[in-house]
Amino acid sequence: MSSIEKDFDRLALLDDEGWTQNNNYHDFLLRQVPHGCVNALEIGCGTGAFSRRLAQRVQHVKAIDLSSEMIRVARSRSSQLANIDFEVADVRSCNFSAGHFDCIATIATLHHLPLRAALLKLIDVLRPGGVLIVLDLFESEHNLLKPSGARDAMLSAVASVVSVSLRFLYNGRLKPPREVRAAWEEHGKSDSYPTMEQVRTLATEIAPGAKVTRHLLWRYSLIWQKP
Repeated sequence: MSSIEKDFDRLALLDDEGWTQNNNYHDFLLRQVPHGCVNALEIGCGTGAFSRRLAQRVQHVKAIDLSSEMIRVARSRSSQLANIDFEVADVRSCNFSAGHFDCIATIATLHHLPLRAALLKLIDVLRPGGVLIVLDLFESEHNLLKPSGARDAMLSAVASVVSVSLRFLYNGRLKPPREVRAAWEEHGKSDSYPTMEQVRTLATEIAPGAKVTRHLLWRYSLIWQKP
């Protein structure tokens, strides 16, 4: 995890609060937050963009990230919000009370962790009736000889066009700055993602009834309300 921490310390300094493939789905994720939510947790909060929006809907947000630089930037951008508690922490070593949170959200973070163990821990600290909100990346099927592979290739091509178009619309450029691309490329060397089939199989096993949805920009969502 130390290499991941260093990667995100570097990326924090390059964050310009512009459009990204992750924050493209913030509105969708916020619609999943339960009404009357008191305590919310965000895992892998980064520079706090989603935490700040979440704090406008819930009474208190606990937001953690492995990167001290991400947390520093998040705090500096959130000084006007008194109901967010940012903390440098590794979720694997956090001792949260069972059933404490009304809502838990995590964006593009779980693929850095053993997925089953991470989800089980989040399920444990979610109260009955609470909602788990996951947005993360999945591995596409690259074998074009398979029907699913051909479909994936077509969807990926469409996603590339949409992503470039939205970046130009919101950020005024077709590509991220060179230093940002270089930082993400370096980080991506250690990344690995589950397939959609693996996500759905795991959800059926440990979070029955979860709604797993494939989204266009190489993301999936998993929304689950604890019985």
